[in-house]
Amino acid sequence: MKMKAWERQGSKVSFVLAGILACSLGAAGCSQYATSEELKSQAEVSQAEAAVDGLGGKGGSASEGQNGKDDQRRDNQGRDDQSQGDIRISATAETTRLETELTTAPLPVFESVDDSVYVKTSDGGSVRIRSSCDTGSDSNIVTYASHGTKLKRTGKSSEWTRIDYNGTSCYLSSAYVTTDVVETSGAAGVSGASCADSGEVTLNPSWKYADFSKINSGSAVLYRSDASGRKNITVCVNAGHGTKGGSSVKTLCHPDGTPKVTGGTTGAGATSAVAVSGGMTFADGTAESKVTLAMAKILKDKLLASGYDVLMIRESDDVQLDNIARTVIANNTSDCHIALHWDSTTNNKGAFYMSVPNVDSYRNMEPVRSHWQSHNALGESLVAGLKGVGVKIFSNGAMAMDLTQTSFSTIPSVDIELGDKASDHSQATLNTLADGLLAGINQYFGR
Repeated sequence: MKMKAWERQGSKVSFVLAGILACSLGAAGCSQYATSEELKSQAEVSQAEAAVDGLGGKGGSASEGQNGKDDQRRDNQGRDDQSQGDIRISATAETTRLETELTTAPLPVFESVDDSVYVKTSDGGSVRIRSSCDTGSDSNIVTYASHGTKLKRTGKSSEWTRIDYNGTSCYLSSAYVTTDVVETSGAAGVSGASCADSGEVTLNPSWKYADFSKINSGSAVLYRSDASGRKNITVCVNAGHGTKGGSSVKTLCHPDGTPKVTGGTTGAGATSAVAVSGGMTFADGTAESKVTLAMAKILKDKLLASGYDVLMIRESDDVQLDNIARTVIANNTSDCHIALHWDSTTNNKGAFYMSVPNVDSYRNMEPVRSHWQSHNALGESLVAGLKGVGVKIFSNGAMAMDLTQTSFSTIPSVDIELGDKASDHSQATLNTLADGLLAGINQYFGR
């Protein structure tokens, strides 16, 4: 069938406008806006859902986000060819509808800049750094920036500021940035460490898995390094134990309610475990929680001086955060999570990390399925770092254990056992252990 001249011209104009639209959206810099090709793909998926509904299949709404599209594409796989053929017939109309809905929303237009700005808040608190220009959900929160934090700005608009965070474009409200250097009082309790400021972080009830926590009235503290070689990497340092009343409360072992696959503080087959155990007592009568806290403080100072930001879960004898709360806070603020412990054996057997058990049912459970390899990789790096500074290593440096921490972790996460009841825990030894852990962290992040 021949196309009339005015139809050919209209077609050309449509393609030109589509190209301009795609370029404009890309220049805007916000990941929530999709290109025409992405919109078309979304529309096809949405239309597929509707068609399958009509055939008695399971329905679902189309998602604007990339993850939603991927999930729906997986859902659509395996449907018969006839259904797929029927679905494609009216995809064009759906594309037009979705394009209209998205492109009529106001787009933030960024003026490109290349300078530094500082976080400024009236109460000295932290602000949210997001992966997209959308405050409708907390799911796009990448990290937090405390009052006085220096940021590399790449774009500005009246409402949003675009920054480079660890090589990725992220966004925060322009109301909380200034080009003037912000005076800060410094972080309390930092003994000569290189640190810009600190801010408290509490458990946000909207965060994934937060509703599994039973003890969560406490807060962690986020420290920003002001070392010259700041890495824009946040390490969660979790001083094991140290929650009063934690042993009398129980939480689920797994987010899906399935039983533990290995023993430990709680035996295999259990579906719930103590929220935070009390820990063991060293041969000299010192509580494990005292030593993990001392270890955490030394490691914090070394990390800050090396350019890492640090989330400290506990900085006193007691923090009212159970193991799930600690894990969820780390998931939403940090790039890795390291819990410090000593084992309950009495033969000074050496250091090791708790690896993810090689049990199909456990490794196929989310979020373990998506993250167990990164958990083990972090553990291997930490053990290598400890070995490099002369720390005794137990066996091959790993012991498989089903832990609440790794069962709820969505970032690289490890329980590192730095010795046992018979191990020396003097200041000199803790310093050596901290050097080894720092070396392992550097190895893991390629620094």
